[in-house]
Amino acid sequence: MTLSAPLSAAPPNGHAAENDARQAVSLPAPMRAHMLANMRDHLEAMGEIQAALADEDFATAAEIAEARLGMSSMDDHGASRIARFMPEGMREIGVRMHRAASEFARISRDAEITGDLRPPLEALAGVNRQCVACHAGYRAVGAD
Repeated sequence: MTLSAPLSAAPPNGHAAENDARQAVSLPAPMRAHMLANMRDHLEAMGEIQAALADEDFATAAEIAEARLGMSSMDDHGASRIARFMPEGMREIGVRMHRAASEFARISRDAEITGDLRPPLEALAGVNRQCVACHAGYRAVGAD
């Protein structure tokens, strides 16, 4: 099945998919759909965390991070089922992202006491760096 996208959906560097140097990760269709749904939820969680931080609601930010991005969320996301299809580097980045999210949650809970927004923002940037690293290095493709 071939999907076409408008030119505006092309990568910002103007390169088409055939010039995509990221490592292709072949996944069975159900696993690919599951992984992509997880990543969309991760993006949604990041937005909810940012909104909570904007309200200085550090407890809510911590709860969202741990429940949906942190180490304790891995079972809920089916990480062990998907991991066997991932190259080692991709798995390592994923674990670093989950650890960074748990660390963010801890730092955000500390900010409830200190009121200092800077440490949680720095920690959240660390979570985002892992997402960027993975998306810069890997792309999910269907196992045909």
